[in-house]
Amino acid sequence: MGEHSPRVEDDSWPVLADRLAAMARDLLAQESVQDTVDRISAHAVALIDGCDAAGILTLRRRTVRTIAATDDVVRASDAAQGELREGPCFDVVTLEGSVQHIPDLREAGDSWPAYAPRAVELGLRSAMGFRLFDRHNTLGALNVYSFAPNAFSPQDEHVGWLLASHAAVAFAHARTEDQLQTALRSRDEIGQAIGIVRERFDLGQDQAFAVLKRTSQDLNVKLREIAEKIVRGEELPR
Repeated sequence: MGEHSPRVEDDSWPVLADRLAAMARDLLAQESVQDTVDRISAHAVALIDGCDAAGILTLRRRTVRTIAATDDVVRASDAAQGELREGPCFDVVTLEGSVQHIPDLREAGDSWPAYAPRAVELGLRSAMGFRLFDRHNTLGALNVYSFAPNAFSPQDEHVGWLLASHAAVAFAHARTEDQLQTALRSRDEIGQAIGIVRERFDLGQDQAFAVLKRTSQDLNVKLREIAEKIVRGEELPR
């Protein structure tokens, strides 16, 4: 299907809207990227009818990585998709389109001839994959599974898409915050390391920074890691 699933009118939509709003506030209140993606997976199981397990995978340099999972079967499914280079969630992050919905994996052999039988062996029968993306990047895929065939209705698919849209915003926000905090910590540690090298070797600031930079290059180790070692009291390699 395309970017938007058809809206299904139902008396439960006001309740769902309230639950999605509560989810969005909960996700933005998390203190780390890991906490955020763990909560996204948990909310998927709670909010999508028929969902038995959920998780998030990422694809970096052709390597599939499970960063959150409510059940080990999710990790096994992700590993199979990474190994076989096919599957609903793998396709969501590598091909066009934001949603994959497979009513019965026993009947999905034409689409994923290697993955579908493996998924059935794991006990999975229904699956949905939702691409998590912001303006600039595909962040990963939200994977939703059921142990029963034909478990997800069009409304469930739409709920999943709405959940994934909220989740992508929270995921991107958490990742940006984490990168900012890492950069600030690195800057502070590098500043402390420069001060230590200046005092230890009676050098000027530019000279001390040059020592750190040269050590980083010689050892093929990131400057931040060299700074961490010095701040911890370790000697500079000679």
